[in-house]
Amino acid sequence: MAKNTPYFTPATLRFLKQLAAHNNKDWFNAHRDDYEAAVREPCLRFITDLAAPLATLSPEMVASPKKVGGSLFRIHRDTRFSSDKTPYKTHAGMSFFHAATKATARADAGGNAAPGRLDAPVFYFHLTPGDSFLGGGIWHPQSETLRRIRAYLVNNPASWQQATRSTGFRRHFTLGGDSLVRPPQGFDPEHPLIEDLKRKDFVASAAVSDDDLLRPDLPRWVITRYREVSPMLDWLCGALDLPY
Repeated sequence: MAKNTPYFTPATLRFLKQLAAHNNKDWFNAHRDDYEAAVREPCLRFITDLAAPLATLSPEMVASPKKVGGSLFRIHRDTRFSSDKTPYKTHAGMSFFHAATKATARADAGGNAAPGRLDAPVFYFHLTPGDSFLGGGIWHPQSETLRRIRAYLVNNPASWQQATRSTGFRRHFTLGGDSLVRPPQGFDPEHPLIEDLKRKDFVASAAVSDDDLLRPDLPRWVITRYREVSPMLDWLCGALDLPY
């Protein structure tokens, strides 16, 4: 495919808009070929072409273009515990994960004692008409992971501020996610970074316009954004004794 061919096109956005208006199995089955051509295959091509530039930020972060079990999330929603029973996501989500998380999954599949879910930072890309974004960090970490990150923040406040307060970071990224109402137990309520210590998610995101989404050089452009948030992922790996 020519290098100046966009990964995503107006057909990508049109399909997701139509899916939002007709979120049912009959409609999706009738338009499955459109999903494959306009969304799934372009996502897999984007993931494939992002792998090499992503390795320049960290050899530990993986862009996996597998159709199942790779970087691309399934289009099907898990409705088991939700009051919203619509069967499909109206966005495409891609996660570029730490290699250690898949090493843990392989150990489980091999029949060894399950070590539990491994929390590790990811790069993320979210594609939806008019509201796309990219980012990175750790979303909804386990309690022990949170304790370790908070303790590391107390002991390394300057490096956290350098990673998340730099001009390069603040140019496009904002910290987000959920936070506690009160300071976490065992931490000084008067700590100068108490608002960061109250975080339950350590994530940052930056908006992606529809025009940028349709760029033929999208992987290169995305890497320029990921480079700005990369120091935060490096810091989180340090907090969890993971290589970066």
